Amino acid sequence: MGDLTNIIQAIPPMKSGSELLSELEVLPEYDDAIRTADVPVRLVALSDIYRIYVPSQMSLEIYSKLYLALLRSLQKKDTKLAVQQRNQNYKATMQQEYSGIMGGSDSFTIIGASGIGKSSAISRAITLITENRVIEVGDPYTKIIPCICVQCPFDSSVKGLLLEILRKVDEVIDSKYYQNALRARTTTDMLIGSVSQVALNHIGLLVVDEIQNVCNSRNGRSLVGMLTQLINNSGISICMVGTPESAVFFEQAVQLARRSLGLRYDVMEYGADFRTFCETVFSYQYVKQKTEITDAVMEWLYEHTSGNISVVVSLIHDAQEIAILNGKEVLDMESLNEAYQQRLSMLHGFIHPEQKKQTSKPKRKVSVKAVKDCEKDGYDGEFTIASLVADARDKDMDIVKLLKEHMTVVEVAV
Repeated sequence: MGDLTNIIQAIPPMKSGSELLSELEVLPEYDDAIRTADVPVRLVALSDIYRIYVPSQMSLEIYSKLYLALLRSLQKKDTKLAVQQRNQNYKATMQQEYSGIMGGSDSFTIIGASGIGKSSAISRAITLITENRVIEVGDPYTKIIPCICVQCPFDSSVKGLLLEILRKVDEVIDSKYYQNALRARTTTDMLIGSVSQVALNHIGLLVVDEIQNVCNSRNGRSLVGMLTQLINNSGISICMVGTPESAVFFEQAVQLARRSLGLRYDVMEYGADFRTFCETVFSYQYVKQKTEITDAVMEWLYEHTSGNISVVVSLIHDAQEIAILNGKEVLDMESLNEAYQQRLSMLHGFIHPEQKKQTSKPKRKVSVKAVKDCEKDGYDGEFTIASLVADARDKDMDIVKLLKEHMTVVEVAV
């Protein structure tokens, strides 16, 4: 293999801060004049909303994690151990003698709820890290694919995943590993040695998406064990991406748990990131009457999406689609609620607006302590809360203000 420095220099330098945020962001071109175009033109252009990507703290962490994992993997490819491991992988393929010299535990997970943008964040990070380039190294000449993404088979088939890795490699470097494996009718044991050799020579980072498929399959533990063996025999870093149910699977045993340390995320909280995201998506309007997003609309969106950004995008998209088709041509609370009732009915069981952030003005409530203070402050039996309420109603006064004139009142938001 060529000089290690040349390999590492083949990937772009690591970015951070505002520069990284700017590079990760994806904002499709938008011309305000589109709102006056014909209905078919606007409906087609409306799909651009799905291409919007607004980076968050999760995006920054995923980028850093993937970049460093790729760097560690590339550093191993020009070592003496890598040469020894190639010889061992050859024996594993031909003589079924397994020996992991590279070792290591370079696997980690990215676990989060469905729809929070994990896959989009990973895709943007990989694009930025690799710039979609293949690293070419001489002495001897070989091609290294910085990152390969595969999907965990629905039945957690070990052989299926191994063949998919070979197929992806063939697509990028125009090799014939996949065809040769099919032609030779290679067994699963032989495939592990073959894929380990291919990974050592040609793969920097392997991303396995939909890893939650291992949870409900009898082959789940076998597949995770295969990935562990692949790490030991190739030295590459493996990232497993899945939903929270996969965390329950990995927590069953220590040998699984130690392979699944990594990043965990939940839906976005109502804060600056969520507000920025809503403002950005809401600005892409294709209805004739343009409206500005308000705090009430943002709070309503949070309540009716549970902070899931993919649902936010779908809701704003469908609200505009409905408004265009029924001729109302305005993106307002009415069209948003119509889209929520008609298009998101299957998600109502997973979204509980009454438990989320309150959009109405908080009601004020008199503490029980205030009643007890009546006796402590020396009021006789002629003084009652009911009489003050009646007095406030007759004089059109704020009851809380009137109570404060007579006793200690504690206001509680409910």
